[in-house]
Amino acid sequence: MTSYLSIGDFSRATHMTVKTLRHYHEIRLLEPVDVDPHTGYRRYSPEQIPTAQVVRRFRDLGMPLEEIRTVLAASDVATRNRHISAHLDRLNHELGRTQRAVAALQDLLTPPAPGDAPAIELRSVAAVPAAAITATVEAQDAATWFQGALGELFATLAGQGLRETGHAGGVYADELFTHHRGRATVFVPTDGPVRPLGRVEPFHVPPAELAVIHHHGPPTEIDRAYGTLATYVARHALAVTGPLREYYLTGPHHTPDPTHWHTEVCWPIFRTTTAA
Repeated sequence: MTSYLSIGDFSRATHMTVKTLRHYHEIRLLEPVDVDPHTGYRRYSPEQIPTAQVVRRFRDLGMPLEEIRTVLAASDVATRNRHISAHLDRLNHELGRTQRAVAALQDLLTPPAPGDAPAIELRSVAAVPAAAITATVEAQDAATWFQGALGELFATLAGQGLRETGHAGGVYADELFTHHRGRATVFVPTDGPVRPLGRVEPFHVPPAELAVIHHHGPPTEIDRAYGTLATYVARHALAVTGPLREYYLTGPHHTPDPTHWHTEVCWPIFRTTTAA
C-alpha cells in the first residue's frame, strides 16, 4: 500500500510553507503525486522529500525558479552540475561585488590621515586626431556600451593598420550625469586618419585645461574620485562649462580584471596657476 503525506505533513517535513508548495504546484516545479478530484487535497509521496529539499536549498542560494526547473529536468549529472556551477559562479561574482562595496563603505567611514589626500594635477592637453564612436546612451547601459565601443575601435584600428598614439579616453556630456542620459564619445588617438567604418568616425579630441585625479579600480567606485575632484575644483580652481573627460591608462583592453584598471578623471577648468 502506497503511503502519502498531506500537504501539511509534507510542509513540516520539508520546511516549505503550504503557500509555497501550492505555488510550486501551480508552476509545475514540484507537483504532488495525487490531487483528490473532489476535494482538491494535494498528497505527496515520501520519495519527493529529497527533491523538495534540493529545491529549498537552491532557493536559499537565490537560484531563479526557471533555473531550478532546468536543473531538475537535466538528463544527466554532467548537465545538471554545469547549471549548478554556473549559478555558483554568479554567486561568487556577487559576493566579490558585495565585499568590494563593504570595503568601500568602510573606507568612506574612515577619516583620511593628515597629508593623505589624493594627488590632483593641473594639465593642459592639445587637440589630437583620433578614431571615435559617439552615441546618446542611458547611464545604466553606459558600461556595456563602452566595452562594445572600445572593442570596435581597437578592431577597426588593427584592420586599417593604424597605431595608437595615446591612451583611449572618453568625453561625457553633463546630461549623462545630471539626467542619466546623454552624449558619450569613446576615442583612441591615432597616427593617421581613420576611414569611417560602422560606428567608427574620425574625431579631433579638443584641447582643454583639466584638473586630473587618478582612480585605481573598477568604475563602480569611481564616484569617489569624481567627488574628490569636484571638491578640489570648487575650492582651488575656476570650473568651466564643458564635458567631463576620462583617460584609460589600464582598462578592459589590457586586462579583464577591473580591480587592476587605472583611470584618469578630468574636470575642465580655467587655469590661473601653473601647479596644483
